[in-house]
Amino acid sequence: MKIFNTEAKEKQQFIPIEDKKVKIYSCGPTVYDYFHIGNARPFIVFDTLRRYLMFRGYDVTFVQNFTDIDDKMINRANKEGTTVKELGERFIKEYYIDADGLNIMRASVHPKATENINEIIEIIEKLIDNGHAYERKGDVYYRVERFADYGKLSGQRLDELDLGSRIDVDEDKENPMDFALWKAKKPGEPAWDSPWGKGRPGWHIECSAMSMKYLGETIDIHCGGHDLTFPHHENEIAQSEGATGHPFVRYWMHNGYININGEKMSKSLGNFFTVRDISKEFELPVVRLFMLSSHYRSPINFSKELLMQTRSAYERLKTCCQMLGEIKDSEKAGDEISQILEKTREGFIEAMEDDLNTADALGAIFEMVREINTHFSDKRDGAKEAKETLCELCGVLGLDEVPKEVIDLCEVRVQAKKDKDFTKADMLRDKIKEMGYTVKDTRDGYSLVKD
Repeated sequence: MKIFNTEAKEKQQFIPIEDKKVKIYSCGPTVYDYFHIGNARPFIVFDTLRRYLMFRGYDVTFVQNFTDIDDKMINRANKEGTTVKELGERFIKEYYIDADGLNIMRASVHPKATENINEIIEIIEKLIDNGHAYERKGDVYYRVERFADYGKLSGQRLDELDLGSRIDVDEDKENPMDFALWKAKKPGEPAWDSPWGKGRPGWHIECSAMSMKYLGETIDIHCGGHDLTFPHHENEIAQSEGATGHPFVRYWMHNGYININGEKMSKSLGNFFTVRDISKEFELPVVRLFMLSSHYRSPINFSKELLMQTRSAYERLKTCCQMLGEIKDSEKAGDEISQILEKTREGFIEAMEDDLNTADALGAIFEMVREINTHFSDKRDGAKEAKETLCELCGVLGLDEVPKEVIDLCEVRVQAKKDKDFTKADMLRDKIKEMGYTVKDTRDGYSLVKD
């Protein structure tokens, strides 16, 4: 498989550190609100990457964090008269509702920043000890000039960087480009004990700590939206490699921006949509299909008109699958339908191997649907094989919609476990299994795998 590596600025052959095992870190949401349609794109794209690698036989460990402490969370919690912890717990639950609707698999681990404070402090201490960081009045900053490779991901040079709104200018810094690793406590903010006094972690350091804790010092793939390339991911590299002396990430993957009706999404323009908003008008599998209809690195224009067109395409998939399921025959596939299915599978894999080209992969699937409809207008052989192939390839793209009945049973099972009614929980697990899904318990809930 070839992947466009943001750092290398080119497509490269993907070779994992360990044969047939892949370690991926994907930046997750800041849980102060429902996630918006721009957030949904990387969640969907990199869930699809994970699914495809599993389809190709890789053992994938996928870590996606929750940022549950930052300025937005503090401001909203204070405004609502609640705690940051309560706010985070509420919107983590809401995240799972929308993510399940989009058929996004639960991560292998969903770590939270606030549960990894010790790991964060350990890294900061290493950086201070080796001269990469310094303390000022309870704040700790990273010395950007100390890291010779700073800018290697984004292509930005220190002497050319614009100290705009994305850079915190502070007179206590040695250099305006230095960024915060630890922030001293301010009134009305949560704080943790540290060698530098009470405070909280900066944004960038949390991802380094959680990635290294669960995946090791060097990982295969780190992914996220293009807007995270600088400064977030650039700073992750600097602090991680500054602390360990080892390469942090082998392949960086970033998805393109989303525009709304041709304009940048903005609350001030009134074109800001959360996934929860969209779900009131469109089935969320339609949103997933829409996101995968363009190459992940390309900018994408989002509009209700385009979603309506995608809904029609999704109905074609469902109708074809339903038609194949209604054909009751025992005839094995003949040469014609076998060739159609083989050609589709080859085209699908060829597209996905070329930097996760889901647009062309979908093209292969929809061409198969057209040929299947023609074939079964007067023939009955190979319906079972055709349905299996269609479901398998759609499943790789996460378009195998999980029935609401299965989701409902999973939620009842979660409550049964909370109530310590393990007999009921086991019975529900078996019932879900009978419906064609294996439910796996995770630290933050459960994941579903289609059998």
